[in-house]
Amino acid sequence: MKVRIKFAKYGTMKFIGHLDMMRFFQKAVRRAEIDVKYSEGFSPHQIMSFAAPLGVGIESRGEYLDLEVLSMSSEADMKDALNRVMVNGVEVLSVSVLPDQAKNAMASVAAASYRLQMKEGDFPIDGLAEKLQQFYAQEHIPCIKETKKSVIELDLKQGIYEIGAENGNAIHMLVNASSSGNIKPTVVFEKFCAFAGCEVPASAIQVTRLETYRDLAGEAAEHRFVPLGETG
Repeated sequence: MKVRIKFAKYGTMKFIGHLDMMRFFQKAVRRAEIDVKYSEGFSPHQIMSFAAPLGVGIESRGEYLDLEVLSMSSEADMKDALNRVMVNGVEVLSVSVLPDQAKNAMASVAAASYRLQMKEGDFPIDGLAEKLQQFYAQEHIPCIKETKKSVIELDLKQGIYEIGAENGNAIHMLVNASSSGNIKPTVVFEKFCAFAGCEVPASAIQVTRLETYRDLAGEAAEHRFVPLGETG
């Protein structure tokens, strides 16, 4: 049986990297006495997979992991058992049993939504909403991506599905988060600042992932994003 666990990560825990979060949840599952399924072989391990790694320093209300279990009393009981062994800064928000044919979380990720706010005060940009509209109205948003082997020129516009101002003092964006086309919200913000002619250091911004989505559209032109937690 597979279950999908949605959790939040915030406060000082935002500085804990992906590999350490994996180890944290492996220990938490044992402490919570979850009847987890282990792999076979000489070095058995819990069958667990995370949806999309979260950058260090980013908070989230929409993280997911899949876990294979041998048995469970109820989704609510598993959620409560896990939350009893969580630390301050990590909270299990929901537990859902997955259909047998469901893809794992990592293979399902298509997009993610983010909120960017100044840690202190408001963005030093007059007419934030209007400038965001102008930025997104560009036909192309070129970006240079450097890898270990090459330098690639990308068009960020293809992977930005929504962007706009939120309450006048925050930026909301929905971007590609798939393994093949992942776009970092901080990169989009850097390109926007260059477009708007302002300088805002990355250290002054708090980024929060709000939700992670899969795409029900398949090969269709129009995306149909739904949260990973909607398992039906």
